[in-house]
Amino acid sequence: MLQISYIRENKDKVIAGLQKKHFKELNLVDEIIALDESRRSLQSNSESIAAEANSSAKQIGDLMRQGKKEEAEAIKAKTSGFKAQLKEFGDELVRVEQDLHDKLVQLPNLPHESVPTGVSADDNEVVLEHGDIPNLGEHALPHWELAAKYKLIDFELGTKIAGAGFPVYTGKGARLQRGLINFFLDEAIKAGYEEVQVPHAVNEASAYATGQLPDKEGQMYHVTNDDMYLIPTAEVPVTNLYRDEIVKEEQFPIKHCAYTPCFRREAGSYGAHVRGLNRLHQFDKVETVQIVHPDKSYDTLEEMSTYVQSLLQKLELPYRVLRLCSGDMSFGSALTYDMETYSTAQERWLEVSSVSNFETFQSNRLKVRFRNEDGKMTLAHTLNGSALALPRIVATLLENNQTEKGIRIPAVLVPYVGFEYID
Repeated sequence: MLQISYIRENKDKVIAGLQKKHFKELNLVDEIIALDESRRSLQSNSESIAAEANSSAKQIGDLMRQGKKEEAEAIKAKTSGFKAQLKEFGDELVRVEQDLHDKLVQLPNLPHESVPTGVSADDNEVVLEHGDIPNLGEHALPHWELAAKYKLIDFELGTKIAGAGFPVYTGKGARLQRGLINFFLDEAIKAGYEEVQVPHAVNEASAYATGQLPDKEGQMYHVTNDDMYLIPTAEVPVTNLYRDEIVKEEQFPIKHCAYTPCFRREAGSYGAHVRGLNRLHQFDKVETVQIVHPDKSYDTLEEMSTYVQSLLQKLELPYRVLRLCSGDMSFGSALTYDMETYSTAQERWLEVSSVSNFETFQSNRLKVRFRNEDGKMTLAHTLNGSALALPRIVATLLENNQTEKGIRIPAVLVPYVGFEYID
């Protein structure tokens, strides 16, 4: 959520940023500023009346002690309406603050100045490419055929149990999943992240605090009887560990990693691009989250991007890094890098990680603050990144490493899975 003080003091810059993100409801900016003026006026009037009421109460007390009852009664009559006025102002203030909040949460985060202007994924900027794309010939199989051939994943069985998008991993497929999870966690711990195990469901306050609500309400599985949401990513519970907390500056950077299943409705997704592991309703992911000093967040973003790339290099996967354009960014992000691996059999790039800097957008909702060197209460910056999401990693590992002997396992994973080939 954008800070109201920033909107008030930088109206033109805010509008320009919203336009760059293709946000249409620009009238909200003027409405928010007007509501903020009303709020401040109501607060000022309430404080003036409260001060006058306190002064009058003291004066009445002094007169009563001096035996000047008539004078005291006269002042009391004069101030009899203060209580009703304060209630009226208080009720109106509650209404205005709620209206202000409801409008503020509709505004997306403003894009960083380095974000390229664009409308869709076609306008994303390729920052770098790494590795050679294997030449497997025209007989290369897509991962869903490899999964069936080697009995790694049963998509039909998952559909019977739950529905499309809930695969069942079997045999070496299940061991590959477990091995990847442990590998990603071990690497994150080596990189200084503290592992946490968190709930796989969150309450409304937690989903709101990280920006899933109200923006992504239709994409989450909602447990209506308990008003809980299945997590779309570990980012939600992990970042909420620090909701309503005042942290110490010397704690920075706060670094956590967590493995969780992730649940996403993926409403409206259909077609060839969702086949197999390309898009699922339940999938496994290791997430990394950092809470940092505002002066360090963009250095941290580069560090997190480099870290994810190191995982892809160790897995021997060709990849590229994209800087997302303004039209392809998430609601809450100020700057996002996507990492994509190349699917040789499908002949296209698949997103396997997003690393984002939210600046104060989440921390303003979370109320994650610290006292700076001047003693002033300041919002921290939050960042997160997939490190990594498993489905498309598995897809490209299977497709890019298929040989006549079987599917070769990258050397770094062999100790985790216990075999060199899937055959």
